[in-house]
Amino acid sequence: MSEHTHRDLRGGGLRAAIFGVSDGLVSNVSLVLGTAAAHPAPGIVRLAGLAGLLGGSFSMAAGEYVSMQAQREAFQRELAVEADEIERRPDSERRELEKIYEGRGITPEVASKLARELMSDPEVALATHAREELGLDPDALGSPLQAAGSSFLTFALGAVVPLVAFLGGSSGTAAVLFSVAVTAVAALAVGAVLSLVTVRSWYFSAARSLVICAVAGAVTYGLGSAIGTAVH
Repeated sequence: MSEHTHRDLRGGGLRAAIFGVSDGLVSNVSLVLGTAAAHPAPGIVRLAGLAGLLGGSFSMAAGEYVSMQAQREAFQRELAVEADEIERRPDSERRELEKIYEGRGITPEVASKLARELMSDPEVALATHAREELGLDPDALGSPLQAAGSSFLTFALGAVVPLVAFLGGSSGTAAVLFSVAVTAVAALAVGAVLSLVTVRSWYFSAARSLVICAVAGAVTYGLGSAIGTAVH
């Protein structure tokens, strides 16, 4: 019998990495195709794409850092309040644990013994109350720096894909078609990888990722083409 391995997804880095590269693909394929459709002077698409890559990467990293840091500080505040309660009112906190365990079907005698044992060590008591009352794991609050760095790198990785042809010096229809092709392949790959941490099948996840990129690219290409025609 094979043994199922559980992955720890609580740190925030993996989530930020997967969605970072997906966001990079969608946002920059939209920007690159929308700009290219307007038939600008050579180099404009490269400039727009690079600006989108850098701006988006910094924006993703900053947003991820601020949101996760705020969440972490909120959790730490809750833990500090709980630690204070355990220190000032240990008997009351012990009774809370007893009620929790009794509510789960444990007999009052066993619940009382278990609660007393857990409350005998302040660190164990805090960790137990955090999990049972707050739904928090003190050892898995997430790393804001890890999430920010992962977001920056993966967004940039996704954003550079639609830009590859233009960075190589190509332009016009050939560059647009190449950009569409490599973005489609990347979108399928990202969707397939995403299925590893979800309940969805790889082909559903891959197809969904492709459709999202395709719709975003098509809409902005059409808009860019209409604006380019009007300007010219």
